[in-house]
Amino acid sequence: MRTLILGLGNPIRGDDGVGIKIAEALESEIHHPEVEVAESISGGLDLLDLLAGYQRAIIIDAIQTHQGKPGQVYRLGLENLPAPLHCSVVHDVDLVTALELGRRLGMAMPQEIVIFAIEVADVTTFGEECTPEVERSIPEVIRLVLQELPTADQA
Repeated sequence: MRTLILGLGNPIRGDDGVGIKIAEALESEIHHPEVEVAESISGGLDLLDLLAGYQRAIIIDAIQTHQGKPGQVYRLGLENLPAPLHCSVVHDVDLVTALELGRRLGMAMPQEIVIFAIEVADVTTFGEECTPEVERSIPEVIRLVLQELPTADQA
């Protein structure tokens, strides 16, 4: 099953870059012919071209909730995603809407999507480092993503 691991975020906005950091770390860990790793600072409709052609996607991104603690890791499906807080332009649609549009346009969108979201503390400070709590969650997310993948003998 063709799988895309996609790390999202902005690598110069503190904790927001955690998805990119994890994807970069996973690139050297994954040796399966059906699995690709990519990073993107984009969202919404811009993700369609990245996701097209894969049967499965594992997305890694930062999240901020009202109840969470920095570094907390969530495994989510599309049905668990919170509704977007705003949508000011057409390119700013949420992931669920973007995927539905892609399907309606005849694009081959992943049938299975797993999201690993890391609760973040600081996404406004410019810098390439994550806060210590978020940094400590990176090895856990790497382990969880690797558990989601088929073993080499299942190729």
